[in-house]
Parts: sequence; C-alpha cells; structure tokens
Amino acid sequence: MGFRRGWLPPLEFGLALLALWWASSTFALVDQHFLPTPQSAVSRLLSGLQSGYLWRALLVTLKEAVAGCVIAAAIGIPLGYAIAKSRVFSRISQPYLAASQAIPAVAIAPLLTIWIGHGLASVVVLCTIMVIFPIAVSTSVGVRQIDPEIIGAARLDGAAGLTLIRRIEVPLAAPTILSGIRTGFTLSITGAIVGEMVMGGEGLGLLLGTAQQSSDVKGLFAIIILLAISAVSIYGMLLLVERRANYLIS
Repeated sequence: MGFRRGWLPPLEFGLALLALWWASSTFALVDQHFLPTPQSAVSRLLSGLQSGYLWRALLVTLKEAVAGCVIAAAIGIPLGYAIAKSRVFSRISQPYLAASQAIPAVAIAPLLTIWIGHGLASVVVLCTIMVIFPIAVSTSVGVRQIDPEIIGAARLDGAAGLTLIRRIEVPLAAPTILSGIRTGFTLSITGAIVGEMVMGGEGLGLLLGTAQQSSDVKGLFAIIILLAISAVSIYGMLLLVERRANYLIS
C-alpha cells in the first residue's frame, strides 16, 4: 500500500503535464510545428515500433548503457570500498572523481573518438566515465554506515579479508550500492545518447540527430517518449530490487 502511495504523486503530476500538453497543442495555444499533439507523437512512436527501426535502435542504446553501467560497477564498487576504508586514498581519489563529473560529456566524446574511434566501444567508455562517480560514492557511503559493532562481532567469529567483505560488508551496504547503480544507469542512458550523437552509432541518439536535422518534431517526441518509458521502467525495476535488499537486511 505504501509503495502504491509512493507512485501516486509522480503519476498525478505526469497526467497533469500530459493534459497541459494536450490542451496547448490541440487548441493551438502553441503551433503544432513546434509542439505536436500527444496523439500524433504516440502515433509516430507506434509506427516506428511496428516497422522495427525504433526497437532496433532502442536495443542498441540499452546495450551500450548496460555495458557502461556494468563496467562502472565493476570499477566503482571496489573503488568506493577503498575510499571508505582509507582516508589517504579518499583524499587522493575524490577530487579526480568529482572532476570526471564536472567535465561535460560532449567535451569528452571528441577525445574518445580520436583515441578509440567511432562506434560501440567509445560510447561504452563514455557511459562508464559518467557512471563511476555515483556508484563509487554510494558504495563508500554504504560501507561507512555499517555498524562497527557488527564488524567487530564478525571478526570475533573468524570473518576476515574477502570473507568479511563478501559475507558481511557488501550485503549490508547493498541497498546503498544499488541506489547508486540505479542513479548511475539513468546517467548511462544519457551518456549513450550523447555518445551516439557525437561519436556515431546505430541507437536512439543517431535517430535524434537525424530527426533534429530534418526538423522532424513528431519524430523527436516519439523518440523522447520511448526513452522516457524505457528509463522509467528500468528505474522502477532497480528500485524494486533495492527495496527487496532493504527488506532482506532489515
């Protein structure tokens, strides 16, 4: 019941925005050349899905985003653990992690194109760079929040080294780590779109660039709607996993 109440406010807000969009475009408050009606945008979306080209582009973008997020997790979780355990390493690494987020993706993308080339690999690297920071920070926060008494009791029971990390610290920090991954994945989708627009590819970023060049506003809205639905769906699934992890350790 609480979960449903949690989703009610954003649903109501979304419906209000949809109603405002419909009224503005249907009653010509805004020229439909700039703001198409929801019906026409959804019609274009369904047409693209039926023909298959939107499905193919979406799968490419999601593959890049997932790959970047997985690599970022493989790097960011150990990095965050090291930050939580070592003050010296924390002081050394955190300014550089913060700097990686301060530099816009569109500024990094041309360099990656020169170093790696166009296509999948460079887009995945861009996604990874964008996602490492939130995962590393969430991991360090989660590990630091573990009750020292729990760690002490585990050590008295003989847990140490990798056993302590694998069986005690990581499970207890899992909800916070998953929160970072959830946030990171949305950034990874952004990185994939920006990467495809700047470095080339076969995903939704390429379609967005093509629609922009041809002033295809309906096509732009159709792609944006598809991206929003996909991102919200995956975000919701990750949120369910995070809540399940919270339930298991509570």
